[in-house]
Amino acid sequence: MRRRSLLTGAAATAAAAGSAAVVSGCGSSAGAGVPTLDFLSLAWQEESVKTNKALVAQWNDQHPEVQVRYVQGSWDDVHDQLLTSFEGGTAPDIIHDEGNDLTDFGSGGYLADLTPLLPAATRGRIPSAVWDMARSGGGLYGVPFLQEPRVLIANRTLLAKAGIGLPDAAKPWTWQEFEDIAKELSHTGGGSAERYGIAWPMGSPVSVTLNLALTTGGRILYRKDDGRTEVRLDQADSAFAELVRRQVGTDRSAPATALGMSGGDALPGFFAGRYAMLPLNLSYRQQIQQQAPAHFDWVTLPLPVGAGAPDGGRAQGVSPQTLSVSKDCGHKASAAAFIDFMTRTDHLVELARGDWMAPTGTDALHDPSITTDKLGWNTGMSVAAHLVASPALGRRGYPEWSDKVATPALQQFFSGGIGLDTLRKKLVRDGNRVFDRYRT
Repeated sequence: MRRRSLLTGAAATAAAAGSAAVVSGCGSSAGAGVPTLDFLSLAWQEESVKTNKALVAQWNDQHPEVQVRYVQGSWDDVHDQLLTSFEGGTAPDIIHDEGNDLTDFGSGGYLADLTPLLPAATRGRIPSAVWDMARSGGGLYGVPFLQEPRVLIANRTLLAKAGIGLPDAAKPWTWQEFEDIAKELSHTGGGSAERYGIAWPMGSPVSVTLNLALTTGGRILYRKDDGRTEVRLDQADSAFAELVRRQVGTDRSAPATALGMSGGDALPGFFAGRYAMLPLNLSYRQQIQQQAPAHFDWVTLPLPVGAGAPDGGRAQGVSPQTLSVSKDCGHKASAAAFIDFMTRTDHLVELARGDWMAPTGTDALHDPSITTDKLGWNTGMSVAAHLVASPALGRRGYPEWSDKVATPALQQFFSGGIGLDTLRKKLVRDGNRVFDRYRT
C-alpha cells in the first residue's frame, strides 16, 4: 500500500491530500513548559481520522504532563517527505508508516530503537512473529498495529445463479478450483453480456505477486547465509504469476484492461456485473458498502490456497502499518508511552474498525465486534490469523529492485509481452545485480 502526500495541521483531512505537503517539526514545549509531541497520522478514511483524533484527545485529558498534537498526513509520497524531514531535523516525534519503510529509516539512523522503551504489556499483546516484521539489523523500529489480508469480494447473485457454492475460511477454494470457477463465470463473446469471472487490478504488481507467492509455497526474495538477498523464480515462486497470465491470456477469464487499475478503479465494473469477483485488500469493504448500488449483493470470501504450500496455502505476506519514534525526539519515553496507549487492545479494535482492517493484537483479533458475520468481518479476521511477513520486509535494495526491475517486468509478463523465461532473467539476473550492491 502506498498512498502518498503529506499534510500538516490538526484540521487537515484526508480529502485535502492534494494540498501542499509539509512535515511538522519536532515536538515543542507548550504553555508552562509542558512538552508537546507531534503525532503524524496517515489515517485517511473519515471514520479512522475521527477515531485517531478521539484517542489523541483522550490521551491529552489523561496526561497533562505531556501533550500530543495530531498532525494529519497522507500516504502519497510519505517516504520521500519523511526522508526530507529526517535530514532537515524537522521530523514528527511519533510516526505512522508501514513496515516496508522501517528498514531504510532504521538502518539510516532516523528512528529510535524501541527495544528498551516499550513496556512488557505492549510486547505481550502482539505475537512475536508480528514483532519480527518491524525488526531490522537487531533493532525494533516500529510497533505493528494494523494489518490487511487480501480477500475475494464476489457478486453473490452471479455465483448463486451459476450454482457455485461459497467457500469459507475453514475450507477455501484451491487455486485450481478458483481457475475453473472463474472460467465458468465468464462470458467473453463481446457485447453488453460480456462478463469475466475475475479481474486482477495490478497497478502495484510487485507487492501483490510477492505476498501471494506465499500461497503456493514460493517467496521470490530469499535470504542468503550471509544476510544478503537472493532473487529466485522457481516453480513455486512463479505459480501465482503464471495463474494471472493464464487467466488473462489463455482462459480469457480475466480482462487485460484491468491490469493497470487500482482496486478502486475496478469497482464500477464490478458493480455493473462486468467482473464476478475481485481480489482486494480487506479495507475495500468500506468503499464497496458506501458505493455499491442499492440491492447489490456482495460477499467476502477467503483467498484461494495452493496445494502443498506451508500452512495449507493460507499464509499471505503483509507489510503492517506501524507506529515509530523519531531518533531526534527529545521525549522518547513519553512517545513510547503514547504508542503503548494507542495499541492497547480496546484501542486496537477501535482503530481496526475505523480502517476496516485487522488489528495485530492477539486478543483484539478475536474481539466480538470484528468477528461478526456482518460485512465479511469474520472472514477477514480468520484470514488475518495466517498473515506472515512480506518477503519484501527487511530487504535493503527492495525499492530499487521493485521500481526499476520487477514492476516493468511483471507488467510485461501479465500483458503477454514477454514469456516466463524472460521474466525469470529480468527478475533474477537483473534483480540480483541490484541486491548485490547492498550489504543485507
